[in-house]
Amino acid sequence: MSTLVIKDLHVSIEDKEILKGVNLTINTGEIHAIMGPNGTGKSTLASAIMGHPKYEITSGTVTLDGEDVLEMEVDERAKAGLFLAMQYPSEIAGVTNADFLRTAINARREEGDEISLMKFIRELDNKMDFLEMDQEMAQRYLNEGFSGGEKKRNEILQMMMLKPKFAILDEIDSGLDIDALKVVSNGVNDMRGEGFGCLIITHYQRLLNYITPDHVHVMMQGRVVKSGGAELAQQLEAQGYEWIKDELGIEDETVEAEA
Repeated sequence: MSTLVIKDLHVSIEDKEILKGVNLTINTGEIHAIMGPNGTGKSTLASAIMGHPKYEITSGTVTLDGEDVLEMEVDERAKAGLFLAMQYPSEIAGVTNADFLRTAINARREEGDEISLMKFIRELDNKMDFLEMDQEMAQRYLNEGFSGGEKKRNEILQMMMLKPKFAILDEIDSGLDIDALKVVSNGVNDMRGEGFGCLIITHYQRLLNYITPDHVHVMMQGRVVKSGGAELAQQLEAQGYEWIKDELGIEDETVEAEA
């Protein structure tokens, strides 16, 4: 079992504090969901874990199996087993999907242990079929001209091919129709097991109809203020967030402008 531990994490951007002491522990074999109103720091948490240079860690720790994640370069975090599916995946002209994926897989392996071309092609074909992706997308430039749904499927394809210890899915359901949502959810559920942990950041309970979380956390004002099981997401869908604010005496305030 692997463990990702976030302890008293404080993060600022341009001298404005966004995260104000986030505590969270995720084990492989578990799926966690973070929900909360807009502007509460959810996407900042994802970016900070993965080392986005815009975000300044002012205090706190992030460790993966006891190793200090915050001391790692971005590529070292990926090699250690962390993966981020972004809300707005970047387009990279001139680099095909297949070339990008094979390079990323080999970057996580020891020198001399690169994946063979035939094994890579077999795995890629299998995963693309599973995600109902057109095979010609493998030879298209990374995300260039992709629809929103194609980009999100492509993020899940990358996750399935790279097989990380922990995946952070930042609003992977944003803009998806119901059919694409089911396919993306199938990809996450296929990864589920003892060697894989997942943190899903979402605004909507509908994604959690297809991916049942083990733990649900609510973020407000840059902190995790409430945690529970899958039933908490259903309660939020039915009642919104006001009851939590009333219960905890939280006044309206946002700490981050999130898209």
